[in-house]
Amino acid sequence: MDTMNALMICLLCLVVLLASGVWVGLALIGTAYISMSLLTTRPIGDAMFTAMWSSASSWSLTALPLFIWMGEILFRTRLSKDLFQGLFPWMEPLPGRLLHTNVLGSTIFAAVSGSSAATLSTVGKIAMPELMKRGYPPFMVFGTLVGSSTLGLMIPPSLIFIVYGVTVNTSISKLFMAGIFPGLLLASLFMGYIMIWSLINHQQIPAAKKQLSWREKFNHLNLLLPVLLLIGFVIAAIYSGLATATESAAIGVFGALCLAKSQGFLTREAFLQSILSATKTSCMIGLILTGAAFLTLAIGFTGLPSQAAAWINSFALSPIALIAALTVFYIILGMFLDGISAVVLTMAIVEPMIRQAGIDIVWFGVFLVIVVEMAQVTPPVGFNLFVMQGMTKKPMSYIAKTALPMFFIMLLMIGILVLFPQIATYLPQQMSK
Repeated sequence: MDTMNALMICLLCLVVLLASGVWVGLALIGTAYISMSLLTTRPIGDAMFTAMWSSASSWSLTALPLFIWMGEILFRTRLSKDLFQGLFPWMEPLPGRLLHTNVLGSTIFAAVSGSSAATLSTVGKIAMPELMKRGYPPFMVFGTLVGSSTLGLMIPPSLIFIVYGVTVNTSISKLFMAGIFPGLLLASLFMGYIMIWSLINHQQIPAAKKQLSWREKFNHLNLLLPVLLLIGFVIAAIYSGLATATESAAIGVFGALCLAKSQGFLTREAFLQSILSATKTSCMIGLILTGAAFLTLAIGFTGLPSQAAAWINSFALSPIALIAALTVFYIILGMFLDGISAVVLTMAIVEPMIRQAGIDIVWFGVFLVIVVEMAQVTPPVGFNLFVMQGMTKKPMSYIAKTALPMFFIMLLMIGILVLFPQIATYLPQQMSK
């Protein structure tokens, strides 16, 4: 059987397994097994165990469960309530008023969760009832929550950055630093959209409540101080070089435990629940990573990565044209796969292309996270859409429509990143000096 026919069969196998509802990690392992059966005579068991063990035993990967655990601990504190109470007095004077708490709340919580779903569920549970009670339009409440919660993938510590860094063997600390400015800029674009929409549709925005004094505002801001200090300390430890991403994750867990204890939330039950929830999420991601490592090995035997790179190179695409093509590719792929699966499943083919085109591997990681963020808000498998639908019981078509403007804002962000790559590369370059 020639390589092309075998690859078509393997692709069909992957599609069938994914469509049947099999776990993504198991679908990847099954597809890799069939690929090696068709294309090589090498003992499959040895190759499978070697690839999967090498992937699972990566030291960089230890940061993943630690950051997930940190988010789970803080999720069980009163952080979510303090978040809204600390932000809302400062948002009242802006066009759009309390709608901005969705964006800023998501930005802050993203720095302790690393997950868009966790960010959406946490911020949404607090902000959405409050905004709806005050009369803010549901279209904007839902849309800004769905869109801004994707910042959980960009603002460090980002789970996608860890997965990407392990997959392409690059510095996770540099990836974290690369995500700071683009994440803040994307949050600013979301807030700009809220302001423009509110100025055009000012009649739909409720009137401002009684203005608080500066002293009262700063008293409310103090509610954010503990978590802001924790976030700042974790990021500063990475940026200064005092700690690796894994060591900073351990520091973050210790700080989260101290914060939960000081607030009286570190009960035995909450502690066990946080460990159990973090373990479930970590195992899910670990299974996908190990399955993808096995599939990457199987695909490597076919010579497809080098052939694909040579094929792309034959078109003599400029780096910008290649990025445009990959943007379309990942948007389409994101309609059917979750972000982590899309990253690990494609890197074996895409990495040689971008290296051959001379594209900075750290910059590409930021680009990749943005297109994965876009996939979170696109049907039929936009994960954030499912989370929001579960919270609101609204039709999926309506939820997707509210998120459409946020999708185009993220597309604009890609254009800005291409025109000004230093937005992503400046901080990592400073770390190298």
